[in-house]
Amino acid sequence: MVWLTLFFIAGIALALSYSFLLRGLLSAWYALPEWEIQEGWMPRTRVTVIVPARNEEKHIQACLHHILHQDYPKTLLEVIVVDDHSTDRTAAITEGFTASNLRLLPLAGHLNADSSIQSYKKKAIELGIAHAHGQLIVTTDADCQAGAGWLRQLVSCYEATGAKAISAPVLFRPVGNVLERFQALDFAGMMLVTGAGIQSRSLYLANGANLAYEKAAFEAAGGFSGNEQFASGDDIFLLQKIVGRYPGQVRFVKSREAVVFTPPQPTLRAFFRQRLRWGAKNESYDDWRITAVLGVVFLYCWFILAPLLILPFQPAYAAGLFLGFFLVKSVADYLLLSTAVYYFGQVRLLRRFLWSEAMHILYFALVGALSLVVKRYEWKGRIVQ
Repeated sequence: MVWLTLFFIAGIALALSYSFLLRGLLSAWYALPEWEIQEGWMPRTRVTVIVPARNEEKHIQACLHHILHQDYPKTLLEVIVVDDHSTDRTAAITEGFTASNLRLLPLAGHLNADSSIQSYKKKAIELGIAHAHGQLIVTTDADCQAGAGWLRQLVSCYEATGAKAISAPVLFRPVGNVLERFQALDFAGMMLVTGAGIQSRSLYLANGANLAYEKAAFEAAGGFSGNEQFASGDDIFLLQKIVGRYPGQVRFVKSREAVVFTPPQPTLRAFFRQRLRWGAKNESYDDWRITAVLGVVFLYCWFILAPLLILPFQPAYAAGLFLGFFLVKSVADYLLLSTAVYYFGQVRLLRRFLWSEAMHILYFALVGALSLVVKRYEWKGRIVQ
């Protein structure tokens, strides 16, 4: 049949595009030098770490403990927790810290709960920045933890390169069951893609759990204006605006000491909600290259699954297409993911790799399709879009 031939040709084209894309990203990752602090370096930059928090009583104490015990001069470090209308003990736990360089700002005291507001997190960060005394803003999430050398890595990169924005790795921990291992493996690969994309100046990605930028650059780029309609996007949208304002002045810190750890989603439902929230903004990126890459991955996943629909009618042909497309993606993904987990010391995540590969195809195809039609979802007790 003609349509089967056309499907085969299109599938081969997607398989080749996907393989060359990942090969290019691997080459850029290898070209990205590992960041090393120069011997004798002493920081001179005042830093404000902003932690937006909503109902994070289970995590906020550990998060602040790790931030306040950074190997960074206390006189140059300011920590601001912005309490986003929490109904638990988040604010009380924060107030229990006696550190003089820690402040708690209640978002409710500056912003009334309003159903028209889509991104309270952006509002929380904006409030923190407005009250920040630091030259360099560093954002992280209230459920994250970082090693003692985290800020030294980010600030040393900032002072040495003059970067206006710095993206750094975020990984999942702890990791136990199959779902958590899949998330951890997927995210390790995303960190490689993030570093490679910035190194090659082809894809500008970031994660707000580990992102730094000049306060002046945030203001000059217009902050979050123009993206308030999205609940998420306090990272990638902002990074793209800074890149537009300051071309070539964005860096990625390739360093194990710069990693911030965050817990994986505990249930399949929570995982899909998180990824659907992320996917809802995909069609709104200003950078067409991100949309193109996501489009290639999305279409390729569906081309892998589509032959299963004709399996009862053309069993040999359908099985051959499915296995062929699946094998090409699996080999390309293994090369990229194995590189990522070896670098970040998470090699055990490669166990049952094929199961993770199958999960990635299903989740990317389904979430990608749903994100095109589902624009409202629940996030931290709020219905947003």
